[in-house]
Amino acid sequence: MTELLIQNILNHITLSKKEIDSFCNLFDQKEVQKKHFLLREGQICKFEGFVTKGLFRVYNIDNNGFEQVLYFAQENWWITDIDSFTNETPSQLYIQALEESEVLLISKKDKELAYDNIPKIEKLFRVMTQKTHISLQRRMIDNLSKTADQRYIDFIEKYPNLFQRLTNVQIAAYLGISHEFLSKIRRKIASK
Repeated sequence: MTELLIQNILNHITLSKKEIDSFCNLFDQKEVQKKHFLLREGQICKFEGFVTKGLFRVYNIDNNGFEQVLYFAQENWWITDIDSFTNETPSQLYIQALEESEVLLISKKDKELAYDNIPKIEKLFRVMTQKTHISLQRRMIDNLSKTADQRYIDFIEKYPNLFQRLTNVQIAAYLGISHEFLSKIRRKIASK
């Protein structure tokens, strides 16, 4: 299970075999059944997770009861509620498995231990945080400047493998539109 994690780490930084082993030993493996939750609103997020198998959605529910998907996390992606994890405050998010899934989890205490004992790990998380900020910034700009049709086409092109694993309702919640409106967009695109 750690091979995927090791590949992910080495895509960002260089570590010795000893450093890799030391860091990977700080993670706990967890299996999560389809539709089960890693985190629910109101709980304090006590982990950062690395998905080794399956698919998760990270979402909240607005005051009108509508789900708003922040992101999906498939194999080789990281998941957490960074606000709750960092500040140890109750989460506003849910993290739910959409498939039978497996994830490697690291606690805040163990992450800090890694920072102290393997200084390059701080660079790893800094680089990943920067990439996350860039992705979120681009998504915000797209949501403000592109039509729902354009955002849907961009989603399909950017995440073709992920697109095949999701329902229309889940994709619509990510795009911030109703699934009925998404059906209209799909019909319009299919007729072209």
